[in-house]
Amino acid sequence: MKLKGAEALLECLKEQEVDVVFGYPGGTVLPIYDALYDYREIKHIITAHEQGATHAADGYARATGKVGVVIATSGPGATNTVTGIATAYRDSVPIVVITGQVSRNLLDKDSFQEVDIVSITSTITKKSYQIKEAEDIPRIVREAFELARSGRPGPVLIDIPKDLQTLYIDYEPDSIDVSYNPEKEISCDDSLKEQFERNLIEAIEIINNSERPMIFAGGGVNISGANNELLRFAEKIKAPVTCSLMGMGAFPGNHPYFTGMVGMHGTKYSNIAINNCDVLIAVGVRFSDRVVSNKDSFAKKAKIIHIDIDQGEFGKIIQVDTELWGDVKNILINLNEKVKEKEESEWNKQIQHWKESYPLKYKNNGGVSPKKVLEMLYELSEGKVIITTEVGQNQIWAAQFYKYLEPRTFISSGGLGTMGYGLGAAIGASIGKPGTKVVNVAGDGSFKMNSIELATVSRNKLPIIQLVFNNHALGMVRQWQDLFYGGRFFETTLGPDVDFVDLAKAYKIKAVKIDEDDKIEKVLKEALESDEPILIECDIHCDDKVFPIVPPGEAIHNTIETA
Repeated sequence: MKLKGAEALLECLKEQEVDVVFGYPGGTVLPIYDALYDYREIKHIITAHEQGATHAADGYARATGKVGVVIATSGPGATNTVTGIATAYRDSVPIVVITGQVSRNLLDKDSFQEVDIVSITSTITKKSYQIKEAEDIPRIVREAFELARSGRPGPVLIDIPKDLQTLYIDYEPDSIDVSYNPEKEISCDDSLKEQFERNLIEAIEIINNSERPMIFAGGGVNISGANNELLRFAEKIKAPVTCSLMGMGAFPGNHPYFTGMVGMHGTKYSNIAINNCDVLIAVGVRFSDRVVSNKDSFAKKAKIIHIDIDQGEFGKIIQVDTELWGDVKNILINLNEKVKEKEESEWNKQIQHWKESYPLKYKNNGGVSPKKVLEMLYELSEGKVIITTEVGQNQIWAAQFYKYLEPRTFISSGGLGTMGYGLGAAIGASIGKPGTKVVNVAGDGSFKMNSIELATVSRNKLPIIQLVFNNHALGMVRQWQDLFYGGRFFETTLGPDVDFVDLAKAYKIKAVKIDEDDKIEKVLKEALESDEPILIECDIHCDDKVFPIVPPGEAIHNTIETA
């Protein structure tokens, strides 16, 4: 059938079962928006800013496992998506960003709102396309979605000149499979298959002979949906489990084998266990610098087995003994079938001793305790809400003091550390998972960066709880200035420059301030029971810090426990 390019694009979105797109209209995407007028089965959410739209698509993707979709116009509209694209790229989140472009006859002429977004995003996407012919729209859109979701997921950008959106093409419903599947590649290559089998046998032997096994789980477990397989594996070999920031929710936070987060702000007992285990089974992780710190002292007593879908991660940071390349869920199924069941041992008793000896500490210098807020939130919600976060102290407190029982319930910017991420992500998660309460945990510094998205929350009546831990400071940077720069505070103490309660009310959102711990339970209970959005401002002290912390360059077991 004959369709305009814009209509063909939307038909392809329907093929990919896209039910919502996030975006902001502008001149070079007007044909797409005109077509959307007749495609009411695709819900469009207009945000206050294109960065917010990209974070919303990211949050939607993380919460649902589907591909998030963004539409933005050319020039500043496209460049406003860059931070969101980079955020998704660093955390392996599947989004497709569709940008308008000036018509082909205006390209390379410094035309109004022209920018080479393909070149700009080439290093932060799995692939960036600029469509040259209208007939290529269906093929490239289908390919982009498969590429975004396959293998190690990530963002893909499609740049479409405006004139192509209005040209008629012959459109035929179809699909294309370009998915990158390591198992298929291994099965088709005898040498790869043989190597994988040798590595698998070696890994099983190492695990069976170990006396102090430790599992390090990352975001790849959540992406793969391998949480049940990971639970069975840990219980079979009686191994304690630690998670990276992106791995939170991959293993039940209330399980006796769970030791909390690892790394710079991980629990001391996780970090000690990593450096005392005799085998470290790293599942869907990339050994980031925030986890490893001093690589020369990391897990030196252990043989390391690395399981990952991205072959490029093997040996990139840490040299490992055995590599298992493929989807972590399939590999864990394989291991569960073949490893021997162990009994609990002195190792498990030692882990429990460390947990009792080095509990997480929080020193309250006055004001509301974020620890008590998050622990009460967990108790009242029974761990059934989705938590999104901004970046900084708020993010780490949310990882430390709330127990994540299921995958895709902790949504945060890990690799890029994007301040201003959380509220947009909360919008996407709330739309993607209707009926599930979403709570965005923020500090005042991060929240101010994209607080304009309260307009999106209000317009769509999304029942999001916005927590703002307000210490009138850039808390994490101020903490570093205090601990490592001699207390020379510069431009990190902000003062009472915003009344967040009044700000929320300006957007017609209910707001309340908590200034003492006795009010926490009542306010949170009412917020969780409400179907309306609410902002809760919690006054905390500017000297409250995140502990433990590993000083830069130190071994991860050399933590500062408290000030």
